[in-house]
Amino acid sequence: MRLTKLFLCLGAAALAQVPRVDVIDFYGMHKTPEAKVREALGMKEGDPLPASKGDVEERLDNIQGIAESHLEAVYDARKMILYVGLEERGAPHFDIREAPEGDMKLPEIMTREYRNFVETAAAASRYNIIAEDLTQGHARSADAETRKIQDRFPLFATDHLGELRDVLKNSSDEDQRAIAAYIIGYAPNKRDVINDLQYALKDADAGVRANATRSLIAIEGLAKNDPKQGIKISPTWFIEMLNSLSWSDRNRAVTALLALTDQADPYVLDQIRGRALQALIDMARWKTLAHALPPYLLLGRVAGLPETEVQAAWTRGDREWLISQVTGPASKKKTK
Repeated sequence: MRLTKLFLCLGAAALAQVPRVDVIDFYGMHKTPEAKVREALGMKEGDPLPASKGDVEERLDNIQGIAESHLEAVYDARKMILYVGLEERGAPHFDIREAPEGDMKLPEIMTREYRNFVETAAAASRYNIIAEDLTQGHARSADAETRKIQDRFPLFATDHLGELRDVLKNSSDEDQRAIAAYIIGYAPNKRDVINDLQYALKDADAGVRANATRSLIAIEGLAKNDPKQGIKISPTWFIEMLNSLSWSDRNRAVTALLALTDQADPYVLDQIRGRALQALIDMARWKTLAHALPPYLLLGRVAGLPETEVQAAWTRGDREWLISQVTGPASKKKTK
């Protein structure tokens, strides 16, 4: 299950109840002084979340050299973490498409079953039942009640594939598109829906992008389990997603790319180096270790280093050693 985003836009009367921020972290801040960003942010560690996310982003956008900003609050390990994403002018940009304008919807039974699935999975997660089997190319929860609902989705995807595609590409309702992005991944022939899901990776809505990523990660599980099926997922949009302003996009992109690079495909790793290296370095420096470790490991693969060396540097708390390996002269020489 995804981490809960807790950005609350509350009035002054309710401010005392707003959670306090334990950690403030950044990405995309390369030319802009941190002091300027913190001044515009108007808060520090220990302060409550700001009453208006939009007001803070507007102040950040007004900093000279900043094209756009994005705040995202994440609660993890009993800590409230505020991520401040900045896109400086001229920096790599993850371009998402405009929302479609159609009025099509999925059959009511499909919408109802998906909502039941979300509620049941959330209940299971409260008991820490979050494991999923991805070997069939779609998620099957370790929780029996959640799995029972998921096992109905392949029939939906078989009988309503055309409607799922139509809603995913053309519906103005982001909730409907998000449902379609999840259920279409249960289609029996996974190769038939890879293009649909990759299209959804640039959807205007973060929830649609999230479900499309989940579906593609599950399909990659089948590709590994049964190579004879010849399933191929392009890493391109996940690499581009590393440059997203959204913390959630970046986090999910790393998860997908770890799955896609476990055989150390040099072509994919060279693409990451060429198009998103600085984004990955930003993430590997995050203060929250659980969030920094996955991008750190991916960075180790980009550097072409043995995992034992990468793990050893992590254990001794020396992330900068790895970053120097991937950015230093020796590393540049290796890629020529």
